[in-house]
Amino acid sequence: MKRLLVGTLAAALALGLTGCGQQQEEGDAKPVIYLYPEQQEECDAKPVIYLYPEQQTEVAVSLDYDGTLTAAYPAYENGWRVTAEPDGTLHDENGNEYSYLFWEGENDADYDFSKGFCVAGADTADFLRKTLSGIGLTPKEYNEFIVYWLPKMQENPYNLISFQSERYTDGAKLTIDPKPDSELRVFMAWKPLNRAQPIEPQTFPSFERDGFTVVEWGGCEVTTK
Repeated sequence: MKRLLVGTLAAALALGLTGCGQQQEEGDAKPVIYLYPEQQEECDAKPVIYLYPEQQTEVAVSLDYDGTLTAAYPAYENGWRVTAEPDGTLHDENGNEYSYLFWEGENDADYDFSKGFCVAGADTADFLRKTLSGIGLTPKEYNEFIVYWLPKMQENPYNLISFQSERYTDGAKLTIDPKPDSELRVFMAWKPLNRAQPIEPQTFPSFERDGFTVVEWGGCEVTTK
Protein backbone atom coordinates (compact mmCIF):
# COMPACT_ATOMS: atom_id res chain seq x y z
CA MET A 1 0.00 0.00 0.00
CA LYS A 2 1.32 3.43 -0.92
CA ARG A 3 0.80 6.29 1.52
CA LEU A 4 0.31 9.68 -0.11
CA LEU A 5 1.23 12.73 1.96
CA VAL A 6 -0.24 16.05 0.88
CA GLY A 7 1.38 19.40 1.64
CA THR A 8 0.58 23.03 0.76
CA LEU A 9 3.14 25.74 0.02
CA ALA A 10 2.07 28.84 1.97
CA ALA A 11 1.59 32.16 0.19
CA ALA A 12 4.01 33.84 2.59
CA LEU A 13 6.89 31.83 1.17
CA ALA A 14 6.10 32.97 -2.32
CA LEU A 15 6.09 36.63 -1.18
CA GLY A 16 9.23 36.60 0.94
CA LEU A 17 11.98 35.08 -1.24
CA THR A 18 14.02 38.27 -1.85
CA GLY A 19 17.05 36.37 -3.14
CA CYS A 20 15.22 35.36 -6.31
CA GLY A 21 15.44 38.83 -7.84
CA GLN A 22 11.74 39.69 -7.81
CA GLN A 23 8.64 39.27 -5.71
CA GLN A 24 5.50 37.55 -6.81
CA GLU A 25 2.34 39.56 -6.52
CA GLU A 26 0.01 38.68 -3.69
CA GLY A 27 -2.39 36.01 -4.82
CA ASP A 28 0.08 34.33 -7.18
CA ALA A 29 1.04 31.68 -4.63
CA LYS A 30 -0.17 28.25 -5.71
CA PRO A 31 -0.82 25.20 -3.59
CA VAL A 32 1.70 22.46 -4.27
CA ILE A 33 0.92 18.79 -3.69
CA TYR A 34 3.83 16.50 -2.77
CA LEU A 35 3.37 12.76 -3.21
CA TYR A 36 5.63 10.58 -1.05
CA PRO A 37 5.14 6.86 -1.73
CA GLU A 38 5.67 4.66 1.30
CA GLN A 39 8.87 2.70 0.74
CA GLN A 40 9.64 -0.79 1.92
CA GLU A 41 12.82 -1.54 3.81
CA GLU A 42 14.15 -5.04 3.20
CA CYS A 43 16.72 -6.97 5.16
CA ASP A 44 17.53 -10.61 4.46
CA ALA A 45 18.19 -11.63 8.05
CA LYS A 46 20.27 -14.59 9.11
CA PRO A 47 20.20 -16.92 6.17
CA VAL A 48 22.21 -19.90 7.39
CA ILE A 49 23.45 -22.73 5.18
CA TYR A 50 23.86 -26.30 6.41
CA LEU A 51 26.02 -28.76 4.45
CA TYR A 52 25.42 -32.50 4.86
CA PRO A 53 27.71 -34.58 2.61
CA GLU A 54 27.61 -38.36 2.71
CA GLN A 55 31.27 -38.40 3.75
CA GLN A 56 33.86 -35.82 4.75
CA THR A 57 34.05 -33.44 1.80
CA GLU A 58 35.81 -30.22 0.81
CA VAL A 59 33.02 -27.83 -0.20
CA ALA A 60 33.17 -24.42 -1.88
CA VAL A 61 30.15 -22.12 -1.61
CA SER A 62 29.67 -18.76 -3.32
CA LEU A 63 26.77 -16.32 -3.16
CA ASP A 64 25.62 -14.06 -6.00
CA TYR A 65 23.53 -11.58 -4.05
CA ASP A 66 21.44 -8.80 -5.58
CA GLY A 67 22.05 -6.49 -2.65
CA THR A 68 24.67 -5.52 -0.09
CA LEU A 69 26.19 -8.07 2.28
CA THR A 70 26.24 -6.63 5.79
CA ALA A 71 27.63 -9.61 7.72
CA ALA A 72 29.02 -13.10 7.18
CA TYR A 73 30.48 -15.78 9.44
CA PRO A 74 32.90 -17.27 8.73
CA ALA A 75 34.23 -14.30 6.78
CA TYR A 76 33.12 -14.26 3.16
CA GLU A 77 36.17 -13.78 0.95
CA ASN A 78 35.08 -14.47 -2.62
CA GLY A 79 33.14 -17.36 -1.15
CA TRP A 80 33.50 -19.94 1.59
CA ARG A 81 35.69 -23.04 1.48
CA VAL A 82 35.19 -25.55 4.28
CA THR A 83 35.48 -29.22 5.13
CA ALA A 84 32.02 -30.61 5.83
CA GLU A 85 31.18 -33.70 7.88
CA PRO A 86 28.05 -35.86 7.38
CA ASP A 87 26.52 -34.46 10.60
CA GLY A 88 26.85 -30.90 9.26
CA THR A 89 29.93 -29.88 11.27
CA LEU A 90 32.18 -27.53 9.27
CA HIS A 91 35.88 -26.68 9.62
CA ASP A 92 37.84 -23.99 7.84
CA GLU A 93 41.47 -24.28 6.74
CA ASN A 94 42.63 -23.16 10.20
CA GLY A 95 40.66 -25.87 11.96
CA ASN A 96 37.96 -23.55 13.32
CA GLU A 97 34.60 -25.28 13.78
CA TYR A 98 31.20 -24.00 12.65
CA SER A 99 27.64 -25.30 12.69
CA TYR A 100 26.67 -23.55 9.45
CA LEU A 101 27.56 -20.71 7.09
CA PHE A 102 25.88 -17.43 8.00
CA TRP A 103 25.25 -14.31 5.95
CA GLU A 104 23.02 -11.26 6.12
CA GLY A 105 22.30 -8.47 3.67
CA GLU A 106 20.11 -5.59 2.55
CA ASN A 107 18.23 -5.31 -0.72
CA ASP A 108 15.09 -3.82 -2.25
CA ALA A 109 13.34 -7.04 -3.24
CA ASP A 110 9.59 -6.94 -3.71
CA TYR A 111 8.50 -10.04 -1.84
CA ASP A 112 5.29 -11.82 -2.79
CA PHE A 113 2.41 -11.82 -0.29
CA SER A 114 -0.29 -13.10 -2.64
CA LYS A 115 -0.38 -16.37 -0.67
CA GLY A 116 0.68 -17.21 2.85
CA PHE A 117 -0.69 -17.24 6.38
CA CYS A 118 -2.07 -14.77 8.90
CA VAL A 119 -1.03 -16.02 12.33
CA ALA A 120 -1.76 -14.63 15.77
CA GLY A 121 1.45 -13.63 17.51
CA ALA A 122 0.72 -15.99 20.42
CA ASP A 123 0.42 -18.90 17.97
CA THR A 124 3.67 -18.20 16.14
CA ALA A 125 5.84 -20.88 17.77
CA ASP A 126 3.36 -23.70 17.14
CA PHE A 127 2.73 -22.51 13.60
CA LEU A 128 6.42 -22.35 12.73
CA ARG A 129 7.19 -25.73 14.29
CA LYS A 130 4.43 -27.46 12.34
CA THR A 131 4.98 -25.60 9.05
CA LEU A 132 8.77 -25.82 8.96
CA SER A 133 8.66 -29.52 9.80
CA GLY A 134 6.23 -30.04 6.92
CA ILE A 135 8.47 -28.11 4.54
CA GLY A 136 11.39 -30.38 5.40
CA LEU A 137 13.49 -28.88 8.18
CA THR A 138 14.77 -31.16 10.93
CA PRO A 139 14.04 -30.38 14.61
CA LYS A 140 17.55 -28.95 15.03
CA GLU A 141 17.08 -26.69 12.00
CA TYR A 142 13.56 -25.47 12.75
CA ASN A 143 14.34 -24.93 16.43
CA GLU A 144 17.24 -22.65 15.48
CA PHE A 145 14.88 -20.84 13.08
CA ILE A 146 12.23 -20.40 15.78
CA VAL A 147 14.70 -19.24 18.45
CA TYR A 148 15.87 -16.48 16.11
CA TRP A 149 12.50 -15.25 14.83
CA LEU A 150 10.08 -15.90 17.69
CA PRO A 151 11.15 -12.93 19.90
CA LYS A 152 10.49 -10.57 16.98
CA MET A 153 7.03 -11.99 16.21
CA GLN A 154 5.27 -13.37 19.26
CA GLU A 155 4.23 -10.02 20.79
CA ASN A 156 2.58 -8.75 17.60
CA PRO A 157 -1.22 -9.06 17.43
CA TYR A 158 -0.84 -10.89 14.11
CA ASN A 159 1.86 -11.68 11.58
CA LEU A 160 1.40 -11.99 7.83
CA ILE A 161 3.79 -14.73 6.70
CA SER A 162 4.70 -15.85 3.20
CA PHE A 163 7.47 -18.30 2.33
CA GLN A 164 9.28 -17.10 -0.78
CA SER A 165 10.60 -19.11 -3.70
CA GLU A 166 12.00 -17.43 -6.83
CA ARG A 167 11.50 -13.93 -5.39
CA TYR A 168 14.24 -14.85 -2.94
CA THR A 169 16.40 -17.41 -4.74
CA ASP A 170 16.68 -15.36 -7.96
CA GLY A 171 18.28 -12.55 -5.95
CA ALA A 172 20.51 -14.76 -3.79
CA LYS A 173 21.98 -17.44 -6.05
CA LEU A 174 24.15 -20.13 -4.49
CA THR A 175 26.90 -21.95 -6.35
CA ILE A 176 28.10 -25.05 -4.51
CA ASP A 177 30.95 -27.36 -5.50
CA PRO A 178 30.49 -30.27 -5.48
CA LYS A 179 26.90 -29.85 -6.60
CA PRO A 180 24.43 -31.09 -3.99
CA ASP A 181 22.06 -33.97 -4.74
CA SER A 182 19.21 -32.27 -2.86
CA GLU A 183 18.77 -28.64 -1.86
CA LEU A 184 16.15 -26.93 0.31
CA ARG A 185 16.03 -23.16 0.68
CA VAL A 186 13.43 -21.82 3.14
CA PHE A 187 12.91 -18.07 3.29
CA MET A 188 10.13 -16.41 5.28
CA ALA A 189 9.00 -12.86 4.48
CA TRP A 190 6.65 -11.43 7.10
CA LYS A 191 4.89 -8.29 8.28
CA PRO A 192 3.45 -7.44 11.71
CA LEU A 193 -0.28 -6.65 11.64
CA ASN A 194 -2.66 -5.01 14.10
CA ARG A 195 -5.61 -7.06 12.88
CA ALA A 196 -6.14 -10.28 10.98
CA GLN A 197 -6.52 -10.23 7.23
CA PRO A 198 -7.58 -12.97 4.79
CA ILE A 199 -4.97 -14.61 2.57
CA GLU A 200 -4.94 -17.73 0.40
CA PRO A 201 -2.91 -20.46 2.18
CA GLN A 202 0.36 -21.67 0.69
CA THR A 203 1.14 -25.28 -0.11
CA PHE A 204 4.61 -26.78 -0.36
CA PRO A 205 6.17 -29.56 -2.43
CA SER A 206 7.56 -32.56 -0.56
CA PHE A 207 11.31 -32.62 0.05
CA GLU A 208 13.45 -35.74 0.25
CA ARG A 209 17.02 -35.69 1.54
CA ASP A 210 19.09 -37.73 -0.83
CA GLY A 211 22.89 -37.85 -1.02
CA PHE A 212 24.77 -34.59 -0.44
CA THR A 213 22.08 -32.31 1.03
CA VAL A 214 22.17 -28.53 1.43
CA VAL A 215 19.60 -26.72 3.58
CA GLU A 216 19.24 -22.98 4.02
CA TRP A 217 16.80 -20.95 6.08
CA GLY A 218 16.40 -17.22 6.53
CA GLY A 219 13.82 -14.48 6.65
CA CYS A 220 12.93 -10.84 6.26
CA GLU A 221 10.68 -8.54 8.24
CA VAL A 222 9.16 -6.23 5.65
CA THR A 223 8.77 -2.79 7.17
CA THR A 224 8.15 0.67 5.80
CA LYS A 225 9.90 3.99 6.11
